[in-house]
Amino acid sequence: MTQPVRWIRNFVDGEFAEPDGPGFPAVDPATGAEFARVHEAGRELVHRAVTGARAALHNGWADTPVRERTALLRRAADRIEARFEEFVAAEVADTGKPVTQARELDVARAVANFRTFADVIAAAGQESFVTDLPGGAQALNYAVRKPLGVVAVIVPWNLPLLLLTWKVAPALGCGNAVVVKPSDQTPSTATLLAEVLAEVGLPAGAYNVVHGFGGDSAGQYLTEHPGIDGVTFTGSSATGTQVMRTVAPRVRPVSFELGGKNAAIVFDDADLDETLAGLTRSVFANTGQVCLCTERVYVQRSVFDDVAAGLVEQARGLRLGDPLTERTTTGPLISPEHRRKVLDYLALAEEAGAKTLTGGGIPELGPELDGGSWLEPTLWTGLTNKDRPVREEIFGPVAALIPFDTEDEAISLANDTEYGLASSVWTQDLRRGHRVAQAMHVGMSWVNTWFLRDLRSPFGGMGLSGIGREGGASSLHFYTEPTNVCVRL
Repeated sequence: MTQPVRWIRNFVDGEFAEPDGPGFPAVDPATGAEFARVHEAGRELVHRAVTGARAALHNGWADTPVRERTALLRRAADRIEARFEEFVAAEVADTGKPVTQARELDVARAVANFRTFADVIAAAGQESFVTDLPGGAQALNYAVRKPLGVVAVIVPWNLPLLLLTWKVAPALGCGNAVVVKPSDQTPSTATLLAEVLAEVGLPAGAYNVVHGFGGDSAGQYLTEHPGIDGVTFTGSSATGTQVMRTVAPRVRPVSFELGGKNAAIVFDDADLDETLAGLTRSVFANTGQVCLCTERVYVQRSVFDDVAAGLVEQARGLRLGDPLTERTTTGPLISPEHRRKVLDYLALAEEAGAKTLTGGGIPELGPELDGGSWLEPTLWTGLTNKDRPVREEIFGPVAALIPFDTEDEAISLANDTEYGLASSVWTQDLRRGHRVAQAMHVGMSWVNTWFLRDLRSPFGGMGLSGIGREGGASSLHFYTEPTNVCVRL
């Protein structure tokens, strides 16, 4: 008996839209098998989403008291917890990542995002100034922050739920309405979140989901729409550039967190065990598919061999396999196309004279998984900052190990890039840790750790890594517009 097609549908103006075309496949990256069809939004459906969002603002959502909006965010967090394993299953099916990571990072952070921004928004104040005037008079200036309006939220495939809620929670909490365009490769959790937000009482139109691709599809239709008041986007630098071109004629504000070519600097006094554990995470977490991942590891020459040998041992200890098995540490790449891109960089590294310390091939994992987009964790030596694999973002489980001699040389090598997202510094010299971390031309610089986040702190990058910051008060500043009121007393 033929099983009915499972559809992942668009959510527009408070309702799930019925599919009106063949859609496109949702594919499990671990197996290569299709598990659902995704309803692609056309231009008319995107228009309905934007106009529905505008209507939600005019119908009272923008004027809802802060206490009610933050209470809704907290209810959303509670409801995600109640449906925790549903979100985990959806995230694993879309991305192929290990179930342990989906539980401990992706879905857990979704809950934390809603609760943190509820707290931040509830506690936020407004700046005010008293101005002395001639003759003893005074004026009072104070700022009133208003919702930005209808916000296009475009999120990538690597951490889809984490990044979606990172943007949607503060946007809604500040009184905006959103139209979400998830990656065509990871549509499930954005749709599941629509159910949750409807369950907790979010007004129709305040949260919309349109599925599709970039050019000549939902992504283009959304960013071109004149009813959009701002765009928050996480993804590649190339796509960010295109989005910026699209919204520039209408002078819409943008918040972009783009690509990275992040460096780690390991000094000879670093704690070896702590450093190797940290580098293993920063190079191979989520199969290297995190914008914050390390692809350049600069190691002081006197400990280079020890660090290289230790990191090779750590890489070989990673377990690739069924994402639903608890002991699995490493999943597949997101798609065959992305794996081909990463393999092309492996070939470029070989042409440039790289020595492959470990990995570099496609693993054999058995008939159930061989249709997936798997790649062995890979480490190189023998490359320099002049080589393309060291200069261009690869976004896979790969890193180049490069020796250095002095602190100044390490800083120069790490900053020799067009990107500027993140770095990590490994040393037991606290003064040097502060000094080098502050010298990095990046948005986030860690010392003796990686991916340790306080959600109140600013998050974003420099150069090709993006524009603007989100997190804590920075998110409030992007998702609101201030009106200054001046009263002569």
